[in-house]
Amino acid sequence: MNTHADYLTRILTAQVYDVAVETPLDYARNISDRLGNRIWIKREDLQPVFSFKIRGAYNKMAKLPENVLHNGVIAASAGNHAQGVALSAQSLGCAATIVMPKTTPQIKVDAVTKRGAKVVLAGESYNDAYDHAMQLVAESGLTYIPPFDDPDVIAGQGTVGLEINRQHPKPIDAIFVAIGGGGLAAGVAAFIKNVRPDIKIIGVETEDAHAMKQSIDQGSRVELKDVGLFADGTAVKLVGEETFRLCRDLLDEIILVDTDAVCAAIKDIFDDTRSITEPSGALALAGLKAYIAREQCQNQTLIAVASGANMNFHRLRHVSERCEISEGHEGIFAVTIPERPGSFRHFIDLIGSRNITEFNYRYGDEDQAHIFVGIQSSGPEDLQQIAAELNAAGLPTLDLTHDEIAKIHIRYMVGGRTGKVANERLLSFEFPERPGALGRFLNTLQSDWNITLFHYRNHGADYGRILAGIDVPPQDHAAFHAFLDKLGYTYCEYTDNAAYRLFLGSV
Repeated sequence: MNTHADYLTRILTAQVYDVAVETPLDYARNISDRLGNRIWIKREDLQPVFSFKIRGAYNKMAKLPENVLHNGVIAASAGNHAQGVALSAQSLGCAATIVMPKTTPQIKVDAVTKRGAKVVLAGESYNDAYDHAMQLVAESGLTYIPPFDDPDVIAGQGTVGLEINRQHPKPIDAIFVAIGGGGLAAGVAAFIKNVRPDIKIIGVETEDAHAMKQSIDQGSRVELKDVGLFADGTAVKLVGEETFRLCRDLLDEIILVDTDAVCAAIKDIFDDTRSITEPSGALALAGLKAYIAREQCQNQTLIAVASGANMNFHRLRHVSERCEISEGHEGIFAVTIPERPGSFRHFIDLIGSRNITEFNYRYGDEDQAHIFVGIQSSGPEDLQQIAAELNAAGLPTLDLTHDEIAKIHIRYMVGGRTGKVANERLLSFEFPERPGALGRFLNTLQSDWNITLFHYRNHGADYGRILAGIDVPPQDHAAFHAFLDKLGYTYCEYTDNAAYRLFLGSV
């Protein structure tokens, strides 16, 4: 194995502690007891900017020549890297310009300006902001500070591995690290694999944003067309060249997890530390838990790096709704019952002592009704048992626990089906979340086709999600697809979604 031993010197000589702190390695007693392993959390959420990003940004900037610093630095970021560069510039006494998308929440803009940096808003996405930053570099001579794909940035992040090694000299079975662009995983792996190669280094990505895993699987960098935005701190379409090289050579594997698993990990960290991480900050723990479930391991020492805690408070509503589902402690079901007296009582009797967390119903027709119900359970096996018991009792039951459209939209819309729309198409759209964005979306969506269904709910994220039904006659399909392509919004079609068909689709 190529251990990239040259990084050992880079990490050992990294300059980070003028602004960064050595974060604690906390024993997670509650989750350790529950899962039968010794689980530790490296608390990068306790950095001055609530993220590990300060390490790499400062190490890169501290190594710049005085004349380069004097000219000023620039970065493109909507989140943690922006704050790291701003604080580093403040400490080093140089000017910093941060280019952020216009979609950036004001709380993040304010956090950067309070550090003395100049904020320039440009474009709708990170890529737009990056392009504008490169234009400013060409025009002004400012030095660009990359978020991950730079040896000095990687070395700065690698000091996380250095601290883990010093804080826990006893045997460690595996260290789990979130991957976005790959700087943190590359740095931690570069240090650990050179001093304690027996320790597994396992990267963790989300199922809807796994550019590094795809790149390693295919042997070269793969650029994703779209990425999921819940774990926005790791929503990277293209990983770095240097980070790809290091992760390819040094990581033992990459584990993928879904949104529900991340929400459950946020709750786990809160239960043990009373701190709330951002989704990307809990990603490593979600991967650690998936590893335990897959390997059925016991009495191992496992470490997860909690990489950050910069989250909009209002996203906690979404986290709270979803965290129980990942553990199998809540299931979402569509249950069909006869439309006759006593049917509800029969259904409740079948549920028994289990707690009902949600119940949605509206009269459908004379013969049957569809119930959208949430039920607490003791685990995944219990959820299967619930469905089996209901089906055996003559109540057709569909498990919607892992149906994203059902959980994000349909659970709030159950209100009866319609017989008045003949050609409804169901689509989910994503759009940048900022004041006036919903109105702009609706204006853009105006067309000759009738909107027959609409649901939007703000989850406190940078992007909003809408579910819309549009009546499109078969002869207009080609024109409709051309219209969607010109809209400029990310979308997916869900006309065949089972929950939609049961609760909202045309009769």
